[in-house]
Amino acid sequence: MNLDYVSKIKFGLKRYKTIATDKSTSRVLDGSYNSIYKGRSMNFDELREYVPGDDIKDIDWKATSRSQKVLIRSYIAEKKHNIMLVMDTNRRMLAETKTGEDKGEVALMAGGTLGYLVTDNGDYVSGLYYNNDKMERSPFKTGFLNLEFLLEGYHKCLNPENKSDLNGILKYIMHNIKRRMIVVMVTDTEGILKLDESYLSQITMVHDVLLVNVSDSDFYGKKVYNVETYGYLPPFISLSKSLQKQQKKIQEDMEKKAIIKLNRHGIPWVQVDTATRIDGKIAELLEKNKLIN
Repeated sequence: MNLDYVSKIKFGLKRYKTIATDKSTSRVLDGSYNSIYKGRSMNFDELREYVPGDDIKDIDWKATSRSQKVLIRSYIAEKKHNIMLVMDTNRRMLAETKTGEDKGEVALMAGGTLGYLVTDNGDYVSGLYYNNDKMERSPFKTGFLNLEFLLEGYHKCLNPENKSDLNGILKYIMHNIKRRMIVVMVTDTEGILKLDESYLSQITMVHDVLLVNVSDSDFYGKKVYNVETYGYLPPFISLSKSLQKQQKKIQEDMEKKAIIKLNRHGIPWVQVDTATRIDGKIAELLEKNKLIN
């Protein structure tokens, strides 16, 4: 099997990896986002200055004596994560982003880039998405072949008839998956607003939840595609300045409500508009969730 999606993601990371001057971001893009823990049973990482709350058993007294500063030894644990990619396949994802790119393609690259990084780190990756009314689930596995199957399956589920939302997936996770996970949702603003508050409260109590918000296109231009009617809006509508102003206000209000909702549940999120430089957005998302140092 050709790893078409994985190869595309790998090429993008290699092409756009220009932010390596940032230490923490560099570690993410190298696939090294190990969790830092305190404790002498783990591998030594570095010496750092003591801060209130550190275990005094970790103080390196010889180094402290030499530097005249209280220094402790920090340790790093190689911890394998369980990553669950929850991908929105609603027909809205056939529309375009603010930059005019296919939302489904941007969503695939966003989820795929994160999946690539964690796969490269040896973590377990699974995926959940709807194929119309039927839920598709890939098992937790390591390796790029697993990621390729997951991304290919997602792409095949994007069609004009798919009216699914993510609430069924969140309900399935809570009732059927017992292991602790990092749940990464990839959707758009409308998808966020449709997420059930009670489901979000329950899932964030058990799992780490991150979210990628794929942007919506602006309601203006000669060619504005409407996924509801499977065609382009008439120019007298898409070029109307008064309608454009109204639609912009509606879109801004929706985005504000979505942000308030995510913040209320403590869900780190980023918005992506384009498939290029997706590496920086994923690094930003992981930093927000404190998966890296």
